[in-house]
Amino acid sequence: MGGTGLIDITQFHDKQVKFLQTYFLNKHITLPLHAAVVKTDDRYTPLDLVCANENELATDEEYNNNVKRQWSQKALHGRYPYDLSQHYVDIEASNKWLTNADLFAETEGFLTAIQDQVIPTRNYKKYILKQSNIDELCRRCGKESETIQHITAVCEQLAPTEYVKRHDGLARVIYQKLAEAADLIEDKCP
Repeated sequence: MGGTGLIDITQFHDKQVKFLQTYFLNKHITLPLHAAVVKTDDRYTPLDLVCANENELATDEEYNNNVKRQWSQKALHGRYPYDLSQHYVDIEASNKWLTNADLFAETEGFLTAIQDQVIPTRNYKKYILKQSNIDELCRRCGKESETIQHITAVCEQLAPTEYVKRHDGLARVIYQKLAEAADLIEDKCP
């Protein structure tokens, strides 16, 4: 869902604690050492074996749904999940680049920052970072607020040059993939 597949350390920790609790609670019946540990651990360790059965861990699906809900409620970062939820958006295709693209790590990080709209545009500096004395107008055209959407799609100063370069660059990638599939080229350029 737009993430880079990083492990959520809190969820990972909670799963490990639950795993160790289950281990000790299963062993304490037959092994006296484990029984002593279970009887003694009353909030001494994160396992808290005295109260272990009371702590229920959310399923992965429940946890993921909760994270998605929290993500979508964020004022800035919630824009992306909102955009993904539109009826005309193919969620799988929109996120495929995260797993199937030949990107450098720096490029992926930069694209994710653009997606999250945390690039320091003038609009971002003025309204999100709350920096005073910032003129929000685009530094290229000076007519509209400098946002990610403006820079990537509508700035009249960038349209005749940068948009054409972006278009041609994408066309080169498509050409190369088609040429590779047809065995017309041998050298693969990243």
